[in-house]
Amino acid sequence: MVMFFFYGFFGSIDFQNMLNKLLENKFKLIGACLIVLGFALVRMFELQLFYDPFLNYFQNDFKNLPYPQVDKLKLFCSLFFRYILNSILSLILIYVLFQNRDFLKFSALLYSLFLLILLIAFFIVLDFFPTASWLLFYVRRFIIQPILILLFIPGFYYQLQNSKK
Repeated sequence: MVMFFFYGFFGSIDFQNMLNKLLENKFKLIGACLIVLGFALVRMFELQLFYDPFLNYFQNDFKNLPYPQVDKLKLFCSLFFRYILNSILSLILIYVLFQNRDFLKFSALLYSLFLLILLIAFFIVLDFFPTASWLLFYVRRFIIQPILILLFIPGFYYQLQNSKK
């Protein structure tokens, strides 16, 4: 039974090798932790930093409620600023983890494309679909949360592993 804890499910675990790899990549680890802290700070201070009347709207039972009154220019600027802030943190995280300029350029291009698509979709739903609150919820979620980084990191890692073979 004791040996199970040292060998795990799939064979022996080289703890010394794992520790050496962690120490070799300590700056990547520290940088990644600081960037994740940055994401947390953006989320923690969202009420002070951004104009978003949908924060309270989506915390309630919004399925049958009409959309709140919004200042569209102020909302656009706020969503744009939040998306850019999260994108910059995401791009820095990608560079810290992979140190690959091609990955960084590709990510920046995709973030720009998604910004355009998501903001247009958000305001189309807001203006022309007053009963599509679930659709507005999910489009807004992609704008205000750094969800794309959760797709990019595993994708780039997989790409690096395939290029090593």
